[in-house]
Amino acid sequence: MASELRTVLVVGTGLIGTSIALALRQRGLRVLLADHDQGAVRLARELGAGEEWHPETHAREEQHPETHAQAASASGESGETIDLAVLAVPPALIAGELLALQRNGTATFYTDVASVKVEPIERAAQLGCDMSTYVASHPLAGREKSGPGAARAELFLGRPWALCPTPDATPEARAAVLRLVELCGGNPIEVDAAEHDQAVAVVSHAPHVAASAVAARLADASDIALGLAGQGVRDVTRIAGSDPGLWLGILSGNATPVAEVLEAVSHDLAEAATALRALADGDGTATQELTQLLKRGVAGHGRIPGKHGGPAPAYVVVQVVVGDRPGQLARLFQICDEVGVNVEDVRLEHAPGLPLGIAEVSVQPDAAAVLTKALHERGWQVP
Repeated sequence: MASELRTVLVVGTGLIGTSIALALRQRGLRVLLADHDQGAVRLARELGAGEEWHPETHAREEQHPETHAQAASASGESGETIDLAVLAVPPALIAGELLALQRNGTATFYTDVASVKVEPIERAAQLGCDMSTYVASHPLAGREKSGPGAARAELFLGRPWALCPTPDATPEARAAVLRLVELCGGNPIEVDAAEHDQAVAVVSHAPHVAASAVAARLADASDIALGLAGQGVRDVTRIAGSDPGLWLGILSGNATPVAEVLEAVSHDLAEAATALRALADGDGTATQELTQLLKRGVAGHGRIPGKHGGPAPAYVVVQVVVGDRPGQLARLFQICDEVGVNVEDVRLEHAPGLPLGIAEVSVQPDAAAVLTKALHERGWQVP
């Protein structure tokens, strides 16, 4: 069956491509790796993500696009079929890469994992790619770090993975890409490409620009201001540390939807600034506008799904002082296990200049007292 993947080619050994390769290797699949950056391929290979692809030994005679869907397979160096090619390259490169691979009959089916969908799909159709063997996709997972060294096999576990098949995509192609998502532990969600791009503009692309705008204020901030920086500013600006070149390609491919979201955010910020100016001039009624924006923010934050999907549950945070030395977190988690408390989430906030920090352990409301008591009994500081 088409969905029974055995050999997968990953083109692009950055964070996402290498993470996919690592996840597939854990499931026993053969993974071939390709990238114009030989150093990236070498590092991905050393991490156990697969073996380097040598296209000259896999090439097949070029076929007319209409025969691609009927192509039986593409042979690997030791006779394996390349069942699926995963294009983990920037959005602007997808259509060209897809056309080149299809012309050589490289794989039976194809997908990409870019965070923009409309532009690559339209461009692929314009170039004459075989759309019956191609299903565009996008795993909504990532890190602020980039490159194969940041890759993790578990990166996609439980994460949404959008599938955007065109009407031309065959059931077999859909099944193959769906199987990829399942093997990586993702949560498949089929969505129209245009709807996808609108959605990620709201939940990913515009927030990245907003975070960058806030972080940009820190570039010229005084040492005093930076010395006063707490967890709040770190949370808001965390994603601003990502590769600018990578994000320029993403934003360029989804420019209009992102611009619309940023314009709406800019309107809210401008109104907030006007209200603050009025408040500074003694107009007490200006607090109403600020309050409304803050309440809308709380409402929006509350709609972010929890770890199991659906509305985020209300957890209680137990703060624990932890020393900055090996084994402290392991001891903390061991205590949680001993008293039967499940850790729903955990965050660390380091104390600048001191060899300690605060662990914020999120637990179910009825478990907070149990954990607090157990920590006190074992000599831990619980503020």
